[in-house]
Order: sequence, then structure tokens, then C-alpha cells
Amino acid sequence: MPSRSSELRDGAVRAMGIDFGRRRIGLAVSDPTRTIATPLETVVRRAGKRPPLARIERTAREWEVDHLVVGLPLDLSGEEGEWCAEVREMAGRLARSMQVGVSFVDERFTSVMAERALRDAGLPRGRRREKERVDAGAAQLILQRWLDAERRAG
Repeated sequence: MPSRSSELRDGAVRAMGIDFGRRRIGLAVSDPTRTIATPLETVVRRAGKRPPLARIERTAREWEVDHLVVGLPLDLSGEEGEWCAEVREMAGRLARSMQVGVSFVDERFTSVMAERALRDAGLPRGRRREKERVDAGAAQLILQRWLDAERRAG
């Protein structure tokens, strides 16, 4: 995991990947050059409570994030549903509060891919811990997709 004390080079700043879930929110951060995404943590949402946007904002500020990359939970046909609208609203509130940009990335299959990567790596299984790793891993994949697309776009 990267160190928060990493020096930013030549004004480079980090982007944060967010995988909003109904029960857990996975977070990932880029390196200062915006080349590689690394999973950070998973924030647990308490049932019936508002999403922990202040906690996410604190983490983003600690990492000197200037852009949010949020997974958009499209259905299998690529359409947006009610959950997409809620994710867009939460991301918008967070971006406005932090005064940073926000981008959305199709998150379909990122959790499946993250789970497969964890299993392939041979990490020990533990139901709760595994789900937390999967959510942070999904945020990493969301962010890496965006980083790669930004690099290709020049």
C-alpha cells in the first residue's frame, strides 16, 4: 500500500477510485503520476444511515486527491437504473463538497474480476475480510480503467 507521505512530483496529483455499494464502499488511489491504481480500504455502510461521504472526503484529502473516478453500476444491457441515479447523486455531492472533478466508469464485472484476482493470488480466505478486499480491488480496477483510458487519450 502506498504511503500518505509520498511526495508529489511536479504538481502531480492523485485520483481516487470509488466503488459505491449498498453495504460497502471500496476505495483506491492512484500514484502521483496517475499511472497505477492501488486499493486502499473498504468503508462499511451502516444500514439505514446516510452514506459516509465525510469519511471518504477525509481519506481523499489525506491522499491529496483532485479527481474522483466512480464506478457506475449499469445493468447487464448497459442501461442505468435507480442505483445508478443514487451513485451519481452521492458522487456529485462528494465532488461538490471537495471542489474536484468526477468521472464515471462502467463497473460491470469489476467485483467478479477482483474476486478472481484475489483467489488467483492465493490470499487466505475469510468471508468478511475477503469481501472488503474485493470491494477495494473493484475500486482499483475502476480507477485503473480510467487511468489507462486517460493515458491513451493523451
